[in-house]
Amino acid sequence: MITIKEYSTPKCIDEAYNLLLEKRNNVLFGGGAFIRMGSKNIFTAIDLSKSELDYIIEEDKLIRIGAMTTFGDIEYSPLLKQHYNDVLSKSVSEIVGIQLRNIVTVGGTVYSRYGFSDFITGLLALDTTVNLYKQGSIPLEEFLKKGSKERDILESISIEKDDRKATFLSMRNSQGDYAILNVAISVLDGKYRIAVGARPKVAVLALESMNYLNGIGKDLSPEDILEAAKIASEELAFGTNTRGSSAYRKQICYVLVKRALKEVVGYED
Repeated sequence: MITIKEYSTPKCIDEAYNLLLEKRNNVLFGGGAFIRMGSKNIFTAIDLSKSELDYIIEEDKLIRIGAMTTFGDIEYSPLLKQHYNDVLSKSVSEIVGIQLRNIVTVGGTVYSRYGFSDFITGLLALDTTVNLYKQGSIPLEEFLKKGSKERDILESISIEKDDRKATFLSMRNSQGDYAILNVAISVLDGKYRIAVGARPKVAVLALESMNYLNGIGKDLSPEDILEAAKIASEELAFGTNTRGSSAYRKQICYVLVKRALKEVVGYED
């Protein structure tokens, strides 16, 4: 059960930030989808829906996505469908149901560093930067490692606009369930990024596997792909929860990395 003493809808992010710092139990509401699932006593709920942070815009070298953009917006964005083989739409399209996807926001998901997030895995395979109100711009990989020591507000994320080819794959017990494991892989000029999430911890890059592939370049053989998948499955740490064991996730990682690499390279499975 959630109890809220006061409710505020600031018109700008500066006002929202000042409210956030007033009390320790003042809480930002993006879509509020996952806050509602828990029990919490909130002094002031800070609703960012009036703060004009819901946008997907194309700049000269970047695509910028506002924090209040919903997964529904991501899924159906004509702009995003033109880039990265529509990988971001693919990363959110199987999440629970359309009602939830129209509530969940980019900022709430990324700032919370949810381990089960498919969207974070998709972003990590791209050249993504997190834009925070006070701390400034931080590469997503670094942001995910830092933790949440300082209270801040995520204003937007920005993604380098390039010709990167990408794909996203996941394994689920049933349609609409959270992923047992998810994988996103991209390649640009023979350089690969391999992101693995729902381990069940937050997504990380498979750096050893990436280094192996990047030493080879564009012309990967089927044997190279199998070796890269093996390296990724062995270098990463996996945990156990109700959806799967660590050993099962390790095997799924091997299979998904192999399939995703074949897809971005253009091999038939």
